[in-house]
Amino acid sequence: MKISEVKELESMAKEVRKGIIEAVYSGQSGHPGGSLSVADILTVLYFNELNIDEKNPKWEDRDRMVLSKGHCSPALYSCLANRGFFPVEDLKTFRKLDSYLQGHPDMNKIPGVDMTTGSLGQGLSSAVGMAIAGKMDKKDYRVYCVLGDGEIEEGQVWEAAMSAKKYALDNLCVIVDNNHLQIDGTIEEVMSPYPIDEKFKSFGFEIIKIDGHNMQEILDAFDVAKHIKGKPVCIIAKTIKGKGVSYMENQVGWHGKAPDEEQYKMAMDELV
Repeated sequence: MKISEVKELESMAKEVRKGIIEAVYSGQSGHPGGSLSVADILTVLYFNELNIDEKNPKWEDRDRMVLSKGHCSPALYSCLANRGFFPVEDLKTFRKLDSYLQGHPDMNKIPGVDMTTGSLGQGLSSAVGMAIAGKMDKKDYRVYCVLGDGEIEEGQVWEAAMSAKKYALDNLCVIVDNNHLQIDGTIEEVMSPYPIDEKFKSFGFEIIKIDGHNMQEILDAFDVAKHIKGKPVCIIAKTIKGKGVSYMENQVGWHGKAPDEEQYKMAMDELV
């Protein structure tokens, strides 16, 4: 399933956002804000960019995608479900006892998940390892890693970034979901990682800056990234936390809180 039309991708992104709200509401737990901010990026990845096969999730030559900010699993699960890796109806079991859709992605239980994540700062190390393995095995697959902007306050991110440059991992594409908010406030108030572009550039990355809610810009960025040779790429996507649900947008309180019944209905009505 490959969607190339912007309007169709925008429509799919709405379905992905509905799945996010459905999951978090059903589980009465989860992280809607950052899931909604990354929804457009993940939609383009799963419905246009990634070379994957829902009928063969462990296909050896598939592209890999690591959601390093694993607490935003509702966005990943909604994409995987809408792509056909498992039933969309299962999103209603999110975070419930005995559900395979845990609060953080588990590669051993969930079809389509390439790496178990959730301990922030570690996903890029895993992605670097995958990219190195691809080079060693002479494989053509690409590796994508989505980081939160608060997450890049973690030191391990920069150790991994150094390795990506050292091994000239031009099969690695990092995406920073720059929604400017984390659990305790703005990223500037907590521990400012700005300027993000200059930091990654100093670590040897090619930098691409985009509006993370503009489908055409996202498509173009991934296309450019594939043609960069000799070094890794970092796409810095300016986003809005809670994007698509008016009362959640730019509200730090919705980092990790489930909507009540009235709020759930409001959100679903807005996403029609």
